[in-house]
Amino acid sequence: MENQGSKKSCCESVRDFFTSSKFLIYMGHALSTWGDRMWNFAVAVFLVELYGNSLLLTAVYGLVVAGSVLLLGAIIGDWVDKNPRLKVAQTSLIVQNSSVILCGILLMVVFQFKDLLQQFYSGWLLTVCYILVISIANIANLASTATSITIQRDWVVVVAGEDRSKLADMNATVRIIDQLTNILAPMLVGQIMAFGSHFVGCGFISGWNLCSMCLEYYLLWKVYQKTPALATKAGQKEDDQELKHLNVQQEAENGLKEVAQADHAEKAGCCYQMSEPLRTFRDGWVAYYNQSIFFAGMSLAFLYMTVLGFDCITTGYAYTQGLNGSILSLLMGASAITGIFGTVAFTWVRKRCGLIRTGFISGMAQLSCLLLCVASVFAPGSPFDLTVSPFQDMIQHLIGEPAPLPEAGPTPMTTLTTTMQSLVNGSTVAEEMDQALEVESYLSVSLLFAGVIAARVGLWSFDLTVTQLIQENVIESERGIINGVQNSMNYLLDLLHFIMVILAPNPEAFGLLIIISVAFVATGHAMYFRFAYKSLRSRLFLCCSPEQKTEARISSLPSVV
Repeated sequence: MENQGSKKSCCESVRDFFTSSKFLIYMGHALSTWGDRMWNFAVAVFLVELYGNSLLLTAVYGLVVAGSVLLLGAIIGDWVDKNPRLKVAQTSLIVQNSSVILCGILLMVVFQFKDLLQQFYSGWLLTVCYILVISIANIANLASTATSITIQRDWVVVVAGEDRSKLADMNATVRIIDQLTNILAPMLVGQIMAFGSHFVGCGFISGWNLCSMCLEYYLLWKVYQKTPALATKAGQKEDDQELKHLNVQQEAENGLKEVAQADHAEKAGCCYQMSEPLRTFRDGWVAYYNQSIFFAGMSLAFLYMTVLGFDCITTGYAYTQGLNGSILSLLMGASAITGIFGTVAFTWVRKRCGLIRTGFISGMAQLSCLLLCVASVFAPGSPFDLTVSPFQDMIQHLIGEPAPLPEAGPTPMTTLTTTMQSLVNGSTVAEEMDQALEVESYLSVSLLFAGVIAARVGLWSFDLTVTQLIQENVIESERGIINGVQNSMNYLLDLLHFIMVILAPNPEAFGLLIIISVAFVATGHAMYFRFAYKSLRSRLFLCCSPEQKTEARISSLPSVV
């Protein structure tokens, strides 16, 4: 009987977990990120194919997306704060998925009738289609930003309640889902486009988002029903109390009411309403600056100013150093695995050392691993050469002189174009380029990627630390706008790192970019160390008894002889 009871309790616990709000959030997040990763991977390939194997549309799309989040991050966050949670989540979900579906259908039309569209109005109709694709895709990205803020930065906190360990576990699980979908989703859609066509790929992504939208909508409603705390917000509670107070004192405030109405009519003017987004933008950044976690948030943003990641820049440089696509895919897989180790390490270290000290330890671990990247700049096989001016090509282009042909092989931008062409056309251009490259030694590039991969453990652990610090220290009524500004800061530093690469695109200058990147990472962690020292010192002072505080003040005074 006892065994049956234990088995029943075990079955009940399993059933309770799979029907809990926590698991439903995981399911909804997995569906959402899977669709996002498929779309983010596919849209770059689609834009390259549409514009004749050129990266122009992809670059314009990236600039529009980054600029939009940079300018509208605070406004999106403010909208999240001022509206009910369920309304925000459902609206963001519908807008995001509907935009992707519409964009996918438009891309299918363009792929099917591209030659015909080029004949109308001297090709301007096709150009309008390009503009529509980029605009709708940008709307989808903004809606995805709103979804990320409301679910990962707000709903997760409410579901976890006052249990900080549960919050840390949920944040780590969400990040593991991000890591897995970042690997598997592009692989799936890539295989569909390889064995089918781009037309089939667009149709698959549109169909996926349609089905996913319906299921995610249901999951959001179930989480909302199971968590009554989601139905109220701090700001809304205050508004209700103010309304009740006004109703009680309505008769005593008749004289002030006329003045308030006149003031409201004046503020309701056209100019006031037009300037409201600017005021929201200003107020958001001011509120972000006044937060106690300002330096912690800035430290996370500074980590985006780096070329030491698995983006198109590092991939292009790797091709110039003789690494082929097969090796790079294995390195990306290893990077994802170390990232998962970082999320697991975060929960383990936080339980033993506390949240703030976890960020300190993670920062030291990341910086220690990045020293391998600095060593790779001076190791055998490195193309680093300060005698080659990083601005030489730009200056010669501006003054009209022909630039000399590079001796060290193609530039990262050229290799990136070649890589995208091989991906789009299924050709072996990248393989031919790999055979043409002659590298004296692989020690430099080996040290570079060893440092990048090992640093992911500290990077993702540090990212989770700052994320939870923002969740715990920002008041409920400002979570949206503060996280919106944080996203804007991240995109700003990310834009700066692309500008840095544009100014120094040749492989000989990549070592300088590595050193600058490590310097920015070190500066970011220095900001966090300042925040950690100040926070731990204030907590230690609060824990002291009044007598100990008095002794500390007396000991700090200068002695008089």
